[in-house]
Amino acid sequence: MYVTRDRALTAPADDSAAVLAELRDRTEIIDALYRFGLGQDLKDEELFASAFAADAELDFRPAAAKWGAEPPLMSGRGTIVTTILGMFAGRVDTTHQVTNPRITVDGDTARLTALVEAQHLLIADRARYALLKNPYDVDLVRDGDRWVVRRLVIDNTWFVGEPTAIFG
Repeated sequence: MYVTRDRALTAPADDSAAVLAELRDRTEIIDALYRFGLGQDLKDEELFASAFAADAELDFRPAAAKWGAEPPLMSGRGTIVTTILGMFAGRVDTTHQVTNPRITVDGDTARLTALVEAQHLLIADRARYALLKNPYDVDLVRDGDRWVVRRLVIDNTWFVGEPTAIFG
C-alpha cells in the first residue's frame, strides 16, 4: 500500500532537464490531493472535481469499517463530487491536512501515499465531531499538464469523536 522507495527522485542528479520534469510531475501529483482536500473544505465543487479523472473511484470502505459503517464504493467523478459534497453541505465543516507524501512516477501513471488528518465538525453542534488520521493510497494519471486521481483508497489509523454522527 505504501510507497517505500529509499529516495524521492529517480532522475539522475546530473540531468537537470529530467530532474526538473520529475519535480514538476511530483508537484502536480501532490496538488491533486491538495485539490481534493481544499475542495471539500471550501465546498468548491469545481476545485474538488478537478482532483479526479472522469472514471475515478473513491473507496472509503476501509476507513469506515473501523467504526462499523459500510459505505458503497464511489465510481465516477460526478458521483464522487455529488456524494461527498452533498453529505457535508450545510451540515459539516471540514479541514484536511496532508502530510508525508511519497510518490512514484511511471510514465503517465503515478502512485501516491500520504497521511491525511481530516477534521469534521457538525455545524449545528460543534461538540460533535470526528478527527481522523487516514493513510491514503492513490493512483493517478496524467491529464495534460496536471495529474488527476484515478483511484483513491482511504484507510484509518485512528479516530476520536463520533464518526457515525458525521458520516452516518
